Amino acid sequence: MTRSPAGSPAWEPAELPSQPPLHGVVTADVAVVGAGLAGLACAYHLAERAPGLDIAVVDAERPAAGASGRGTGLLGPRAGPPIDRAVRRFGPGTARRMHLASVRAVESVLELCAGLDVGCGLRRGEQIMATRSTAHLTALSRQAKAYRALGLDVPVLSGAAVRTRVGVPYKAGLLHRTAATLDPAALTGALARACAAKGVRFYGNSALRAVHTGDLVGPELVFPHGRLYAGQAVLAVNSAAQGVGLPVGTILPLEVYAVATAPVRRAAYEALGGRAGYAVVDAAPMAPYFRLLPDGGLVAGGGTVTAPAGLDAPGLQALRERAWTWLDRWLRSLHPDLSDVRVTHRWSGRIGMTLDDLPVVGPVHGFPDVWYIGGCCGHGLAMSVAHGAYVAAALMGEPEPGDPLPWHRSSAPRLPVRGPTRRLIRGYVEALGRSTRRSC
Repeated sequence: MTRSPAGSPAWEPAELPSQPPLHGVVTADVAVVGAGLAGLACAYHLAERAPGLDIAVVDAERPAAGASGRGTGLLGPRAGPPIDRAVRRFGPGTARRMHLASVRAVESVLELCAGLDVGCGLRRGEQIMATRSTAHLTALSRQAKAYRALGLDVPVLSGAAVRTRVGVPYKAGLLHRTAATLDPAALTGALARACAAKGVRFYGNSALRAVHTGDLVGPELVFPHGRLYAGQAVLAVNSAAQGVGLPVGTILPLEVYAVATAPVRRAAYEALGGRAGYAVVDAAPMAPYFRLLPDGGLVAGGGTVTAPAGLDAPGLQALRERAWTWLDRWLRSLHPDLSDVRVTHRWSGRIGMTLDDLPVVGPVHGFPDVWYIGGCCGHGLAMSVAHGAYVAAALMGEPEPGDPLPWHRSSAPRLPVRGPTRRLIRGYVEALGRSTRRSC
């Protein structure tokens, strides 16, 4: 039985803090469930603000075992739907604040890396959203007009301007200046070590089974071999929220795919923007993308998303093989010198998707002193760190300046995900994938 997303990522965290399973009765001032970037950022900022606060971090496996360690390390601005759709749904003022918040989230990760004094494979560079398909020029044009109308610094690149940065025959692109690439597992591991150095306790291999409101104190968290009583709890558990009955709306688990290669030829590395550290995301719906690694290898992801009924769903491995095979072909199409490059890693990861493309960050209805973070919809590297800091500030009673952003909320829209609806979701996702693969 497949118990987790498949394959081994191109990176693994090192020197993780001790994390025995949670046994018996444990207490803490603040319990953080989920040792990914959101949970660890929350614990880190709490420990920074309130030295001596008793903080316990509990994970179903270990730090970086989930999406935070199985990503591909693209650090760029994006939260919620594309900017033109955000304008239509939320109005220009809110759409502008959403984009600027996502830019600040990128900057917060860069500051965090500097503060942790670890490299994390960080390479500052620009991120380009581009297309090789005439069909997707319209979508790029709508976004470009929206950025320009909002006064945001996201310039349009002609095909020639894109090709001076990465030698791929793109027709046009949009340039995000505040961006970088990094090793996501290294960042997650470094954050875990920093938390441990500040006195945060860790428990591993302890999956959350239930959450109860406390009679005399705060929430009671139930694990396979023990219970944790805390004054406050932060559940950074993404789509696992459904499994414990949290009323946070529908956070749909989707599986995404990536491959990494051995070092490519120098000519291909330079042509694809390796020296400058560019990352390129296609404007197609499933957004295939690539980035270069410091060792000269290449990482590609996107292009296919699956909505399996479970981690052991029939036919899931065949879907994975198809996704990896397509990514292999796609990355070789980027440059002639990639025709014989060796793929060294193939892996998948799980993201949490909401019906309206917005995360959920806020207190849980009906559960006093319990907060939830999840549903970043594939844009969680920067936003998870920002959300962890936001919740830490809220727990310390520090008000957020200005009006709350749309994703600072207690729940996402609900969607029935069993029976016929599940099949419709799978069909819709697969149709989008087929459209993307044909156009790219």
